[in-house]
Amino acid sequence: MSDSICVEVAYALPEKQRIVKLDVPPGTTALEAVTLSKLEEVFEELVVGPDLKIGVWGKATTADRVLVAGERVEIYRPLLVDPKEVRKARAAKAKAARAEGGQDASGASDSDSSD
Repeated sequence: MSDSICVEVAYALPEKQRIVKLDVPPGTTALEAVTLSKLEEVFEELVVGPDLKIGVWGKATTADRVLVAGERVEIYRPLLVDPKEVRKARAAKAKAARAEGGQDASGASDSDSSD
């Protein structure tokens, strides 16, 4: 009956976000919706192409995924740092702090007991 479906395309930077509502023909893919959104005209750094990382409602998907009415395509920015490396560094820092704290604590209890 309807010759179009309503979908959204979203992209966000820390200081600027945009959600574009589109009426697209049934059978439109996620990448086609991104192209139709023209968000690359709003965000200079955005390069629309087949290697773009996208998802639908927070779940990563492929560019050729066919959309259904009401879905939101989200364009993901590249990671600035590797989350695994951040966790490793945080764990190493916490381990070093515990090791330092353990030495200070044993020294403090020795001085407390001698008083």
